[in-house]
Amino acid sequence: MYQLGIGQLTLYCLSSENWKRPQHELDFLMHLLEQYLIEERRTIMDSQLAVDIIGRRDGIPQRVQQEMDKTIALSAANTGTRLCLAINYGGRVEMVDAVRRIAERVRDGELTIDQITEEAIAGHLYTAGMPDPDLLIRTAGEMRVSNFLLWQISYAELWVTERCWPDFRPEDLYQAIRDYAARQRRFGGLPEG
Repeated sequence: MYQLGIGQLTLYCLSSENWKRPQHELDFLMHLLEQYLIEERRTIMDSQLAVDIIGRRDGIPQRVQQEMDKTIALSAANTGTRLCLAINYGGRVEMVDAVRRIAERVRDGELTIDQITEEAIAGHLYTAGMPDPDLLIRTAGEMRVSNFLLWQISYAELWVTERCWPDFRPEDLYQAIRDYAARQRRFGGLPEG
């Protein structure tokens, strides 16, 4: 990733809406997450990935949270791509949590209403201090963003593939990056020229 110039990669691992799934499926997903955090640690370290996790911890088993914390701590000094895992994450929930933190700060006199700006809101999101995505890759041919980084993707370029996530390969990523590089980003302005 780092060789491609990708400073950060955020993967949507578990949606806050996924808790509606059958318990046996949730148990399997939690086991899979725990297993990944343990088994991929060597690759994370060898690749110099710095791991972050965004989302709520409610409902995530303690043993999985411990592996999350261990992976974050072990990779904190790594200098390669930041790998951000969105676990028990939902864009709307993230905004609710940010608004609540801002309201608490206003209530406590730490912030005035006039100080509530786009920057202040961004600073209270789970992704505070992280760059907004430039590219959103949507697998399985889905033409929706599925409550993912709703604030942050306002100017992200979208790339949709019919390929499902488990079958997504490096060649698919390379194609997405090539297509992205050929686009002219305007951020609300007029095309150049």
